Amino acid sequence: MTSKQKTKRIHIPSEIRSQFDQPLAAGLRRIIWRQVQTGLGAIIAAVGFSVFQFPFKLAAGGVTGIGIIVNHFVTIPVGMIFLALNVPLVILGFFQLGRWRFVASTVLSILVFSFAVDLFNLYLPQVNEKWPITDDLLLASIYAGVLFGVGMGIIYRAGGTIGGTSIPARILYERLGFPLSQSYLFTDMAIIFVAGLVFHWEIALLSTLTLVLSGIVSDLVLEGVSQVRTATIVTKNPDSVRLAIIYQLRRGVSLWTIEGGYTKSPRSMVFCTVLRSRVADLKHTIATVDPDAFIVIGVAQQVIGGYGKRVPSSSIKEV
Repeated sequence: MTSKQKTKRIHIPSEIRSQFDQPLAAGLRRIIWRQVQTGLGAIIAAVGFSVFQFPFKLAAGGVTGIGIIVNHFVTIPVGMIFLALNVPLVILGFFQLGRWRFVASTVLSILVFSFAVDLFNLYLPQVNEKWPITDDLLLASIYAGVLFGVGMGIIYRAGGTIGGTSIPARILYERLGFPLSQSYLFTDMAIIFVAGLVFHWEIALLSTLTLVLSGIVSDLVLEGVSQVRTATIVTKNPDSVRLAIIYQLRRGVSLWTIEGGYTKSPRSMVFCTVLRSRVADLKHTIATVDPDAFIVIGVAQQVIGGYGKRVPSSSIKEV
């Protein structure tokens, strides 16, 4: 394949393009709403960092963890350290990850987080003296992870990032195919290891807990708690299975004609979604009409539209 063939763009028909045209005001509202979400997420993350993470030196990986370690040796505010460390990373991301689109989704969260952290660190210690929250390291590590994760999840939902080690991790993934999870694991654990050397190994252990919790919570905020299950049913009696699901569970189905890989005999694949609480009802329904069916139950985060329902416009605005 020549370089000319590699760079050839796919032609998008005008009728498809026209469906995505929208008034300027609607586009501006969407952009402003995303920036509001990004700023709110950065402030929530800064609260978790300033109240629970920074005072206890919980360097839970990332540039925030480096900032805590550096602040231990110098008197520069940790927010400014975070900002300074992100400048070369943002420049690197500008050239490697999408130029202005990347910058627009990252710079605001970095600026808001940096200045909010220093502002909170200036005033919150005085408030904490009058109304102390906790002196327990375990509680601090838990709530640091929860609040930071909530803030990160809101930023991710708005299409942004908070910079830091996510930038080189994404570059390694896109350029070399190096898994994101491994990139985060190596960088974050290395920072936590240094924190253990500088502070205390108990701090390193609790920092790991904060890191894990923030990842779990950010995923929950981004995708929500999964209440939906997908069901793929391979059967020789598709009509019976289809009608039983519609009658018993009031769910729509989709069907494909397939061929058995071992017997080469014709079969049908039935696909549907059900609430997690109705998986047992689905199994009972299938067992009643076709005990020989083959069922695979999967996990889905969301179900939108289908069964006579249109995809709501609100789901489009949130993307």
